[in-house]
Amino acid sequence: MENPVPAFDRIQCPALHSKIMSAQQAAELIPEGANVGMSGFTGSGAPKAVPLALAERIERLYAQGKNFKIDLWTGASTAPEIDGALAKVNGIHTRLPYQSDPIGRKRINEGSIQYIDMHLSHVAQYVWFGFFGKLDVAVIEVAGILPDGRLIPSTSVGNNKTWLDLADLVILEVNEYQPLALAGMHDIYYGTQVPPNRVPIPLLHPQDRIGEQYLRCDPNKVIAVVPTNKSDRSSAFKPADAASQQIAGHLIEFFKHEVKLGRLPKNLLPLQSGVGNIANAVLAGLNDGPFEQLTAYTEVLQDGMLHMLRSGKLVHASATALSLSPEGEREFVDHIDFYRDKIVLRPQEMSNHPELIRRLGVIAMNAMIEADIYGNVNSTHVYGSSIMNGIGGSGDFARNAYLSIFMANATAKGGELSCIVPAVSHVDHTEHDVQILVTERGLADLRGLSPKERAQAIIGHCAAPDYQPLLQDYFDRALHGSVGKHTPMLLDEALSWHARASRTGSMKPAQAGQAPQAAQADQATEPA
Repeated sequence: MENPVPAFDRIQCPALHSKIMSAQQAAELIPEGANVGMSGFTGSGAPKAVPLALAERIERLYAQGKNFKIDLWTGASTAPEIDGALAKVNGIHTRLPYQSDPIGRKRINEGSIQYIDMHLSHVAQYVWFGFFGKLDVAVIEVAGILPDGRLIPSTSVGNNKTWLDLADLVILEVNEYQPLALAGMHDIYYGTQVPPNRVPIPLLHPQDRIGEQYLRCDPNKVIAVVPTNKSDRSSAFKPADAASQQIAGHLIEFFKHEVKLGRLPKNLLPLQSGVGNIANAVLAGLNDGPFEQLTAYTEVLQDGMLHMLRSGKLVHASATALSLSPEGEREFVDHIDFYRDKIVLRPQEMSNHPELIRRLGVIAMNAMIEADIYGNVNSTHVYGSSIMNGIGGSGDFARNAYLSIFMANATAKGGELSCIVPAVSHVDHTEHDVQILVTERGLADLRGLSPKERAQAIIGHCAAPDYQPLLQDYFDRALHGSVGKHTPMLLDEALSWHARASRTGSMKPAQAGQAPQAAQADQATEPA
Protein backbone atom coordinates (compact mmCIF):
# COMPACT_ATOMS: atom_id res chain seq x y z
CA MET A 1 0.00 0.00 0.00
CA GLU A 2 1.36 3.43 -0.96
CA ASN A 3 1.55 5.92 1.89
CA PRO A 4 -1.16 8.61 1.44
CA VAL A 5 1.08 11.32 2.96
CA PRO A 6 4.69 12.02 1.94
CA ALA A 7 7.14 11.44 4.76
CA PHE A 8 8.46 15.01 4.47
CA ASP A 9 5.08 16.60 5.04
CA ARG A 10 2.84 15.03 7.64
CA ILE A 11 0.59 18.06 8.15
CA GLN A 12 -1.23 18.40 4.84
CA CYS A 13 -4.27 20.38 6.00
CA PRO A 14 -3.61 24.02 5.01
CA ALA A 15 -5.98 25.33 7.69
CA LEU A 16 -3.72 23.89 10.40
CA HIS A 17 -0.36 25.24 9.22
CA SER A 18 -0.83 28.46 11.17
CA LYS A 19 -1.47 26.44 14.34
CA ILE A 20 1.89 24.66 14.40
CA MET A 21 3.65 25.54 17.65
CA SER A 22 5.87 24.21 20.42
CA ALA A 23 4.67 21.90 23.17
CA GLN A 24 5.22 24.71 25.68
CA GLN A 25 2.97 27.05 23.73
CA ALA A 26 0.31 24.36 23.39
CA ALA A 27 0.41 23.56 27.12
CA GLU A 28 -0.39 27.19 27.91
CA LEU A 29 -3.75 26.71 26.14
CA ILE A 30 -5.02 24.09 28.62
CA PRO A 31 -7.11 25.81 31.32
CA GLU A 32 -6.92 25.01 35.03
CA GLY A 33 -9.59 22.57 36.16
CA ALA A 34 -10.18 21.26 32.63
CA ASN A 35 -11.35 17.77 31.80
CA VAL A 36 -8.60 16.60 29.46
CA GLY A 37 -8.84 13.48 27.30
CA MET A 38 -5.45 12.21 26.17
CA SER A 39 -4.58 9.45 23.75
CA GLY A 40 -2.64 6.41 24.85
CA PHE A 41 -3.21 2.78 25.70
CA THR A 42 -0.51 0.78 27.56
CA GLY A 43 2.01 3.45 26.59
CA SER A 44 1.30 3.25 22.86
CA GLY A 45 0.10 6.27 20.92
CA ALA A 46 0.30 8.61 23.92
CA PRO A 47 1.28 12.26 23.46
CA LYS A 48 4.96 12.67 24.24
CA ALA A 49 5.59 16.43 24.52
CA VAL A 50 2.53 18.42 25.60
CA PRO A 51 1.97 16.56 28.91
CA LEU A 52 5.63 17.14 29.90
CA ALA A 53 5.31 20.81 29.02
CA LEU A 54 2.08 20.99 31.01
CA ALA A 55 3.83 19.42 34.02
CA GLU A 56 6.60 22.04 33.78
CA ARG A 57 3.96 24.79 33.64
CA ILE A 58 2.17 23.37 36.69
CA GLU A 59 5.44 23.19 38.62
CA ARG A 60 6.14 26.86 37.87
CA LEU A 61 2.64 27.85 38.96
CA TYR A 62 2.94 25.95 42.25
CA ALA A 63 6.23 27.74 42.90
CA GLN A 64 4.27 30.98 42.57
CA GLY A 65 1.70 29.74 45.08
CA LYS A 66 -0.97 28.99 42.49
CA ASN A 67 -2.95 25.75 42.23
CA PHE A 68 -3.38 23.97 38.92
CA LYS A 69 -4.93 20.55 38.42
CA ILE A 70 -6.73 18.79 35.61
CA ASP A 71 -9.00 15.77 35.44
CA LEU A 72 -7.21 13.27 33.21
CA TRP A 73 -9.08 10.77 31.03
CA THR A 74 -7.30 8.30 28.74
CA GLY A 75 -7.82 4.97 27.00
CA ALA A 76 -5.93 2.98 29.62
CA SER A 77 -2.45 3.27 31.11
CA THR A 78 -0.14 5.70 29.35
CA ALA A 79 3.54 6.53 29.87
CA PRO A 80 5.79 8.41 32.33
CA GLU A 81 5.44 11.51 30.13
CA ILE A 82 1.78 11.69 31.17
CA ASP A 83 0.90 9.89 34.40
CA GLY A 84 4.34 10.08 35.98
CA ALA A 85 5.10 13.68 35.07
CA LEU A 86 1.68 15.08 36.01
CA ALA A 87 1.40 13.04 39.21
CA LYS A 88 4.87 14.13 40.31
CA VAL A 89 3.85 17.82 40.26
CA ASN A 90 0.42 17.10 41.82
CA GLY A 91 -1.27 18.16 38.62
CA ILE A 92 -4.03 15.54 38.56
CA HIS A 93 -7.25 15.93 40.53
CA THR A 94 -9.17 12.94 39.10
CA ARG A 95 -7.85 10.08 36.97
CA LEU A 96 -9.78 7.53 34.92
CA PRO A 97 -10.14 4.75 33.77
CA TYR A 98 -6.82 2.88 34.34
CA GLN A 99 -3.22 3.64 35.22
CA SER A 100 -0.02 1.74 35.97
CA ASP A 101 2.51 4.44 36.82
CA PRO A 102 4.29 4.02 40.19
CA ILE A 103 4.12 7.74 41.02
CA GLY A 104 0.45 7.87 40.08
CA ARG A 105 -0.19 4.75 42.16
CA LYS A 106 1.51 6.34 45.17
CA ARG A 107 -0.56 9.52 44.83
CA ILE A 108 -3.79 7.53 44.50
CA ASN A 109 -3.07 5.35 47.52
CA GLU A 110 -2.09 8.32 49.67
CA GLY A 111 -5.37 10.00 48.68
CA SER A 112 -4.12 13.01 46.71
CA ILE A 113 -5.53 11.77 43.37
CA GLN A 114 -9.16 10.72 43.05
CA TYR A 115 -9.13 7.54 40.95
CA ILE A 116 -12.12 6.12 39.10
CA ASP A 117 -11.23 2.53 38.20
CA MET A 118 -13.74 1.35 35.63
CA HIS A 119 -14.41 -1.13 32.84
CA LEU A 120 -12.77 0.13 29.66
CA SER A 121 -15.83 -0.59 27.53
CA HIS A 122 -17.85 1.85 29.64
CA VAL A 123 -15.65 4.93 29.27
CA ALA A 124 -16.75 6.23 25.89
CA GLN A 125 -20.46 5.73 26.51
CA TYR A 126 -20.28 7.32 29.97
CA VAL A 127 -18.63 10.39 28.44
CA TRP A 128 -21.27 10.50 25.70
CA PHE A 129 -23.95 10.29 28.41
CA GLY A 130 -22.34 13.23 30.22
CA PHE A 131 -21.77 11.30 33.46
CA PHE A 132 -18.37 12.97 34.02
CA GLY A 133 -19.20 16.43 32.74
CA LYS A 134 -18.03 18.18 29.58
CA LEU A 135 -14.77 17.22 27.87
CA ASP A 136 -12.83 20.46 27.52
CA VAL A 137 -9.61 19.50 25.75
CA ALA A 138 -8.34 16.50 23.78
CA VAL A 139 -4.60 15.91 23.37
CA ILE A 140 -4.12 13.25 20.70
CA GLU A 141 -1.04 11.73 19.04
CA VAL A 142 -1.38 10.96 15.33
CA ALA A 143 0.97 9.81 12.60
CA GLY A 144 -0.19 12.44 10.13
CA ILE A 145 -2.94 14.83 9.03
CA LEU A 146 -4.64 14.56 5.63
CA PRO A 147 -5.62 17.61 3.52
CA ASP A 148 -9.26 17.49 4.68
CA GLY A 149 -8.27 17.31 8.37
CA ARG A 150 -8.72 13.58 8.83
CA LEU A 151 -6.07 11.98 11.00
CA ILE A 152 -3.84 8.94 10.48
CA PRO A 153 -4.11 7.16 13.85
CA SER A 154 -1.01 6.16 15.77
CA THR A 155 -0.20 2.83 17.46
CA SER A 156 -3.32 2.90 19.61
CA VAL A 157 -6.89 4.03 19.08
CA GLY A 158 -8.35 3.75 22.60
CA ASN A 159 -10.93 6.49 23.20
CA ASN A 160 -9.49 8.89 20.63
CA LYS A 161 -12.63 8.86 18.46
CA THR A 162 -14.77 9.96 21.39
CA TRP A 163 -12.27 12.56 22.58
CA LEU A 164 -12.10 14.12 19.10
CA ASP A 165 -15.90 14.07 18.70
CA LEU A 166 -16.75 15.61 22.06
CA ALA A 167 -13.87 17.87 23.08
CA ASP A 168 -14.36 21.61 22.73
CA LEU A 169 -10.68 22.09 21.89
CA VAL A 170 -8.15 19.74 20.28
CA ILE A 171 -4.35 19.66 20.46
CA LEU A 172 -2.65 17.31 18.01
CA GLU A 173 0.82 15.87 18.37
CA VAL A 174 2.08 14.71 14.96
CA ASN A 175 4.75 12.15 15.74
CA GLU A 176 7.19 11.63 12.89
CA TYR A 177 8.61 8.57 14.66
CA GLN A 178 5.42 6.62 13.99
CA PRO A 179 5.50 5.01 10.52
CA LEU A 180 3.13 6.44 7.96
CA ALA A 181 2.60 2.86 6.84
CA LEU A 182 0.25 2.54 9.82
CA ALA A 183 -2.34 4.02 7.46
CA GLY A 184 -4.82 1.33 6.55
CA MET A 185 -4.38 -0.72 9.74
CA HIS A 186 -7.20 1.01 11.64
CA ASP A 187 -10.96 0.50 11.58
CA ILE A 188 -12.78 3.47 13.13
CA TYR A 189 -16.49 2.70 13.49
CA TYR A 190 -18.81 5.72 13.63
CA GLY A 191 -22.08 3.80 13.89
CA THR A 192 -22.58 3.79 17.66
CA GLN A 193 -25.50 5.69 19.16
CA VAL A 194 -26.76 6.42 22.64
CA PRO A 195 -29.99 4.73 23.82
CA PRO A 196 -32.69 4.47 22.60
CA ASN A 197 -31.18 4.89 19.14
CA ARG A 198 -28.66 2.06 19.16
CA VAL A 199 -28.48 -0.33 16.20
CA PRO A 200 -26.67 -3.68 15.83
CA ILE A 201 -22.93 -3.47 15.17
CA PRO A 202 -22.24 -5.34 11.89
CA LEU A 203 -19.15 -7.24 12.99
CA LEU A 204 -19.20 -11.03 12.66
CA HIS A 205 -15.52 -12.02 12.56
CA PRO A 206 -12.38 -10.62 14.24
CA GLN A 207 -10.95 -9.53 10.88
CA ASP A 208 -14.07 -7.67 9.72
CA ARG A 209 -13.65 -4.00 8.86
CA ILE A 210 -16.83 -2.04 9.41
CA GLY A 211 -15.61 1.55 9.67
CA GLU A 212 -13.08 4.02 8.29
CA GLN A 213 -9.28 4.02 8.10
CA TYR A 214 -8.90 7.51 9.58
CA LEU A 215 -10.13 9.56 12.50
CA ARG A 216 -12.42 12.46 11.76
CA CYS A 217 -11.53 15.84 13.24
CA ASP A 218 -13.07 19.27 12.74
CA PRO A 219 -10.10 21.53 11.91
CA ASN A 220 -11.95 24.45 13.52
CA LYS A 221 -11.61 22.79 16.93
CA VAL A 222 -7.84 22.34 16.61
CA ILE A 223 -5.99 24.99 18.62
CA ALA A 224 -2.46 23.59 18.32
CA VAL A 225 -0.41 21.18 16.21
CA VAL A 226 2.83 20.04 17.82
CA PRO A 227 5.44 18.13 15.78
CA THR A 228 7.23 15.41 17.78
CA ASN A 229 9.63 12.56 17.09
CA LYS A 230 9.73 10.02 19.89
CA SER A 231 9.06 6.30 20.29
CA ASP A 232 6.31 4.75 22.40
CA ARG A 233 7.03 3.52 25.89
CA SER A 234 8.22 -0.06 25.51
CA SER A 235 9.38 -2.58 28.08
CA ALA A 236 11.34 -5.75 27.51
CA PHE A 237 9.50 -8.94 28.39
CA LYS A 238 11.28 -11.33 30.69
CA PRO A 239 11.90 -14.82 29.34
CA ALA A 240 9.17 -17.20 30.44
CA ASP A 241 10.09 -18.84 33.74
CA ALA A 242 9.26 -22.41 34.67
CA ALA A 243 6.01 -21.44 36.42
CA SER A 244 4.73 -19.48 33.41
CA GLN A 245 5.59 -22.36 31.11
CA GLN A 246 3.71 -24.75 33.38
CA ILE A 247 0.65 -22.49 33.34
CA ALA A 248 0.85 -22.43 29.54
CA GLY A 249 1.14 -26.21 29.48
CA HIS A 250 -1.96 -26.68 31.63
CA LEU A 251 -3.95 -24.41 29.31
CA ILE A 252 -2.78 -26.16 26.15
CA GLU A 253 -3.84 -29.54 27.57
CA PHE A 254 -7.18 -28.06 28.60
CA PHE A 255 -7.80 -26.69 25.09
CA LYS A 256 -6.89 -30.04 23.54
CA HIS A 257 -9.38 -31.73 25.87
CA GLU A 258 -12.13 -29.23 24.95
CA VAL A 259 -11.49 -29.82 21.24
CA LYS A 260 -11.64 -33.58 21.75
CA LEU A 261 -15.01 -33.24 23.48
CA GLY A 262 -16.31 -31.01 20.68
CA ARG A 263 -16.71 -27.96 22.90
CA LEU A 264 -14.11 -26.00 20.91
CA PRO A 265 -13.37 -26.10 17.18
CA LYS A 266 -9.93 -27.25 16.05
CA ASN A 267 -8.84 -23.63 15.54
CA LEU A 268 -10.29 -22.74 18.97
CA LEU A 269 -12.22 -19.44 19.19
CA PRO A 270 -10.91 -15.84 19.08
CA LEU A 271 -8.28 -15.31 21.77
CA GLN A 272 -8.06 -12.45 24.23
CA SER A 273 -4.89 -12.14 26.24
CA GLY A 274 -4.04 -9.71 29.02
CA VAL A 275 -0.68 -8.00 29.38
CA GLY A 276 2.37 -9.54 31.05
CA ASN A 277 4.92 -12.28 31.07
CA ILE A 278 2.46 -15.09 31.88
CA ALA A 279 0.26 -13.98 28.99
CA ASN A 280 3.22 -14.02 26.62
CA ALA A 281 4.25 -17.47 27.88
CA VAL A 282 0.75 -18.77 27.06
CA LEU A 283 0.97 -17.26 23.57
CA ALA A 284 4.38 -18.86 23.10
CA GLY A 285 2.86 -22.19 24.14
CA LEU A 286 0.08 -21.76 21.60
CA ASN A 287 2.65 -20.89 18.94
CA ASP A 288 4.33 -24.24 19.59
CA GLY A 289 1.05 -26.08 20.09
CA PRO A 290 -1.15 -28.17 17.79
CA PHE A 291 -3.76 -25.52 16.91
CA GLU A 292 -3.76 -23.83 13.49
CA GLN A 293 -5.58 -20.90 11.86
CA LEU A 294 -6.11 -19.10 15.16
CA THR A 295 -7.64 -15.63 15.49
CA ALA A 296 -7.53 -12.98 18.21
CA TYR A 297 -10.08 -10.42 19.40
CA THR A 298 -8.26 -8.63 22.17
CA GLU A 299 -7.49 -5.15 23.47
CA VAL A 300 -3.67 -5.25 23.40
CA LEU A 301 -1.41 -6.96 20.90
CA GLN A 302 1.92 -8.03 22.42
CA ASP A 303 5.10 -9.66 21.15
CA GLY A 304 3.60 -13.13 21.55
CA MET A 305 0.90 -12.42 18.98
CA LEU A 306 3.44 -10.91 16.57
CA HIS A 307 5.37 -14.19 16.75
CA MET A 308 2.19 -16.14 16.10
CA LEU A 309 1.34 -13.97 13.09
CA ARG A 310 4.84 -14.45 11.68
CA SER A 311 4.67 -18.22 12.14
CA GLY A 312 1.21 -18.44 10.57
CA LYS A 313 -0.41 -19.95 13.67
CA LEU A 314 -2.42 -16.74 14.06
CA VAL A 315 -4.07 -15.50 10.86
CA HIS A 316 -5.83 -12.35 12.10
CA ALA A 317 -5.68 -10.17 15.22
CA SER A 318 -8.02 -7.38 16.28
CA ALA A 319 -7.00 -5.00 19.09
CA THR A 320 -7.12 -1.37 20.13
CA ALA A 321 -3.38 -0.95 20.76
CA LEU A 322 0.06 -2.37 20.28
CA SER A 323 2.14 -3.03 23.40
CA LEU A 324 5.51 -4.22 22.19
CA SER A 325 9.00 -4.67 23.57
CA PRO A 326 11.84 -2.78 21.85
CA GLU A 327 12.55 -5.95 19.87
CA GLY A 328 8.87 -6.34 19.02
CA GLU A 329 8.65 -2.73 17.88
CA ARG A 330 11.60 -3.22 15.50
CA GLU A 331 10.02 -6.41 14.15
CA PHE A 332 6.71 -4.62 13.61
CA VAL A 333 8.20 -1.60 11.85
CA ASP A 334 10.58 -3.65 9.70
CA HIS A 335 7.73 -5.85 8.46
CA ILE A 336 4.79 -3.47 8.70
CA ASP A 337 3.56 -4.29 5.18
CA PHE A 338 3.23 -7.93 6.26
CA TYR A 339 1.30 -7.02 9.42
CA ARG A 340 -1.00 -4.38 7.93
CA ASP A 341 -3.39 -6.90 6.41
CA LYS A 342 -3.36 -9.14 9.48
CA ILE A 343 -3.89 -6.57 12.28
CA VAL A 344 -6.91 -4.35 12.83
CA LEU A 345 -6.75 -1.56 15.44
CA ARG A 346 -10.19 -0.39 16.64
CA PRO A 347 -11.61 2.04 19.22
CA GLN A 348 -11.72 0.37 22.62
CA GLU A 349 -15.51 0.68 22.70
CA MET A 350 -15.35 -1.91 19.88
CA SER A 351 -12.41 -4.05 21.06
CA ASN A 352 -14.00 -4.35 24.52
CA HIS A 353 -17.66 -4.30 23.53
CA PRO A 354 -19.55 -6.87 25.68
CA GLU A 355 -22.01 -7.85 22.95
CA LEU A 356 -19.24 -8.41 20.40
CA ILE A 357 -17.24 -10.47 22.89
CA ARG A 358 -20.29 -12.64 23.52
CA ARG A 359 -21.13 -12.88 19.81
CA LEU A 360 -17.63 -13.95 18.78
CA GLY A 361 -17.26 -16.46 21.62
CA VAL A 362 -13.95 -15.10 22.87
CA ILE A 363 -11.57 -17.15 25.01
CA ALA A 364 -10.51 -14.64 27.68
CA MET A 365 -7.18 -15.17 29.46
CA ASN A 366 -6.30 -12.62 32.14
CA ALA A 367 -3.96 -12.28 35.09
CA MET A 368 -5.06 -11.95 38.70
CA ILE A 369 -3.54 -10.93 42.02
CA GLU A 370 -5.43 -13.58 43.97
CA ALA A 371 -8.47 -15.84 43.98
CA ASP A 372 -10.36 -17.32 46.87
CA ILE A 373 -11.47 -20.88 47.30
CA TYR A 374 -14.89 -20.11 45.81
CA GLY A 375 -13.58 -18.54 42.61
CA ASN A 376 -13.88 -14.84 43.36
CA VAL A 377 -10.95 -12.97 41.78
CA ASN A 378 -9.10 -9.85 42.88
CA SER A 379 -7.17 -8.25 40.05
CA THR A 380 -6.72 -4.71 41.36
CA HIS A 381 -6.04 -4.32 45.11
CA VAL A 382 -3.37 -5.24 47.63
CA TYR A 383 -4.67 -5.90 51.15
CA GLY A 384 -8.10 -4.66 50.10
CA SER A 385 -7.42 -0.92 50.08
CA SER A 386 -4.35 -0.16 47.97
CA ILE A 387 -4.83 -0.09 44.21
CA MET A 388 -2.23 -1.81 42.07
CA ASN A 389 -3.25 -0.73 38.55
CA GLY A 390 -6.93 -1.25 37.83
CA ILE A 391 -9.49 -3.60 36.34
CA GLY A 392 -8.80 -2.51 32.77
CA GLY A 393 -10.65 -4.61 30.23
CA SER A 394 -10.60 -7.89 32.14
CA GLY A 395 -14.16 -7.43 33.37
CA ASP A 396 -15.45 -6.66 29.89
CA PHE A 397 -14.11 -10.00 28.73
CA ALA A 398 -14.65 -12.14 31.84
CA ARG A 399 -18.38 -11.50 32.12
CA ASN A 400 -19.02 -12.07 28.42
CA ALA A 401 -16.45 -14.60 27.20
CA TYR A 402 -17.18 -18.14 26.03
CA LEU A 403 -14.38 -19.19 28.38
CA SER A 404 -13.30 -16.93 31.24
CA ILE A 405 -9.80 -17.88 32.43
CA PHE A 406 -7.70 -16.28 35.18
CA MET A 407 -4.03 -17.08 35.73
CA ALA A 408 -1.37 -16.45 38.39
CA ASN A 409 1.57 -18.08 40.10
CA ALA A 410 0.37 -20.00 43.14
CA THR A 411 2.54 -17.85 45.44
CA ALA A 412 4.22 -14.45 45.45
CA LYS A 413 7.07 -12.81 47.35
CA GLY A 414 9.16 -15.95 47.40
CA GLY A 415 6.33 -18.06 48.75
CA GLU A 416 5.38 -15.72 51.59
CA LEU A 417 2.02 -14.89 50.01
CA SER A 418 -0.51 -17.36 48.69
CA CYS A 419 -2.47 -16.36 45.62
CA ILE A 420 -5.24 -18.77 46.68
CA VAL A 421 -6.82 -17.49 49.90
CA PRO A 422 -9.89 -18.18 52.06
CA ALA A 423 -11.47 -14.90 50.90
CA VAL A 424 -10.11 -12.26 48.53
CA SER A 425 -9.59 -8.86 50.09
CA HIS A 426 -11.28 -7.14 47.13
CA VAL A 427 -13.64 -8.62 44.53
CA ASP A 428 -13.34 -7.56 40.89
CA HIS A 429 -14.70 -10.71 39.24
CA THR A 430 -17.29 -12.66 41.18
CA GLU A 431 -17.46 -16.45 41.23
CA HIS A 432 -20.26 -16.15 38.66
CA ASP A 433 -17.85 -14.73 36.05
CA VAL A 434 -14.89 -17.06 36.60
CA GLN A 435 -14.85 -20.43 34.87
CA ILE A 436 -11.22 -21.53 34.89
CA LEU A 437 -8.40 -20.86 37.38
CA VAL A 438 -4.83 -21.79 36.51
CA THR A 439 -1.57 -21.71 38.45
CA GLU A 440 1.64 -23.63 37.85
CA ARG A 441 0.20 -26.26 40.21
CA GLY A 442 -2.71 -27.07 37.92
CA LEU A 443 -6.03 -26.05 36.39
CA ALA A 444 -9.42 -25.95 38.12
CA ASP A 445 -12.43 -26.15 35.81
CA LEU A 446 -15.23 -24.55 37.82
CA ARG A 447 -18.02 -24.91 35.29
CA GLY A 448 -21.07 -26.65 36.68
CA LEU A 449 -19.74 -26.80 40.24
CA SER A 450 -21.42 -25.60 43.42
CA PRO A 451 -19.44 -23.33 45.77
CA LYS A 452 -18.32 -26.24 47.95
CA GLU A 453 -17.28 -28.24 44.89
CA ARG A 454 -15.38 -25.24 43.54
CA ALA A 455 -13.51 -24.93 46.83
CA GLN A 456 -12.27 -28.52 46.66
CA ALA A 457 -11.26 -28.15 43.00
CA ILE A 458 -9.31 -24.92 43.62
CA ILE A 459 -7.58 -26.17 46.77
CA GLY A 460 -6.72 -29.46 45.15
CA HIS A 461 -5.52 -28.17 41.77
CA CYS A 462 -4.30 -24.59 42.19
CA ALA A 463 -2.96 -23.99 45.72
CA ALA A 464 0.74 -24.28 46.56
CA PRO A 465 1.74 -27.27 48.74
CA ASP A 466 2.61 -25.07 51.74
CA TYR A 467 -0.88 -23.59 51.75
CA GLN A 468 -3.03 -26.55 50.71
CA PRO A 469 -3.40 -28.02 54.23
CA LEU A 470 -4.15 -24.57 55.67
CA LEU A 471 -6.84 -23.94 53.08
CA GLN A 472 -8.33 -27.40 53.51
CA ASP A 473 -8.39 -26.99 57.26
CA TYR A 474 -10.11 -23.61 56.96
CA PHE A 475 -12.70 -25.01 54.56
CA ASP A 476 -13.41 -28.08 56.73
CA ARG A 477 -13.95 -25.96 59.82
CA ALA A 478 -16.03 -23.41 57.88
CA LEU A 479 -18.19 -26.24 56.57
CA HIS A 480 -19.08 -27.21 60.12
CA GLY A 481 -18.81 -23.84 61.88
CA SER A 482 -20.49 -21.30 59.61
CA VAL A 483 -24.18 -20.49 59.90
CA GLY A 484 -24.87 -21.14 56.23
CA LYS A 485 -23.64 -24.22 54.40
CA HIS A 486 -23.98 -22.94 50.81
CA THR A 487 -20.76 -20.88 50.81
CA PRO A 488 -19.14 -21.68 54.16
CA MET A 489 -17.16 -18.82 55.69
CA LEU A 490 -15.65 -18.08 59.06
CA LEU A 491 -16.21 -14.35 59.29
CA ASP A 492 -13.60 -13.71 61.96
CA GLU A 493 -10.95 -15.64 60.02
CA ALA A 494 -11.57 -15.12 56.33
CA LEU A 495 -9.23 -12.13 55.94
CA SER A 496 -6.80 -13.01 58.73
CA TRP A 497 -4.20 -14.19 56.20
CA HIS A 498 -4.12 -10.69 54.71
CA ALA A 499 -4.09 -9.08 58.15
CA ARG A 500 -1.03 -11.06 59.17
CA ALA A 501 0.75 -10.46 55.86
CA SER A 502 0.18 -6.72 56.13
CA ARG A 503 1.95 -6.79 59.52
CA THR A 504 4.65 -9.38 58.96
CA GLY A 505 5.01 -9.70 55.19
CA SER A 506 3.95 -13.36 55.23
CA MET A 507 0.72 -15.35 55.19
CA LYS A 508 2.45 -18.36 56.71
CA PRO A 509 1.75 -19.37 60.31
CA ALA A 510 3.91 -17.59 62.85
CA GLN A 511 5.83 -20.70 63.93
CA ALA A 512 7.49 -22.98 61.42
CA GLY A 513 6.04 -26.46 61.55
CA GLN A 514 2.91 -25.33 63.35
CA ALA A 515 0.00 -27.71 62.75
CA PRO A 516 -2.81 -26.37 60.54
CA GLN A 517 -5.38 -26.35 63.35
CA ALA A 518 -3.06 -24.42 65.66
CA ALA A 519 -2.10 -22.08 62.86
CA GLN A 520 -5.72 -21.24 62.16
CA ALA A 521 -6.39 -20.74 65.85
CA ASP A 522 -3.52 -18.26 65.81
CA GLN A 523 -5.11 -16.50 62.83
CA ALA A 524 -8.48 -16.35 64.52
CA THR A 525 -7.04 -14.01 67.17
CA GLU A 526 -6.04 -11.49 64.50
CA PRO A 527 -8.36 -8.74 63.26
CA ALA A 528 -10.26 -9.71 60.12
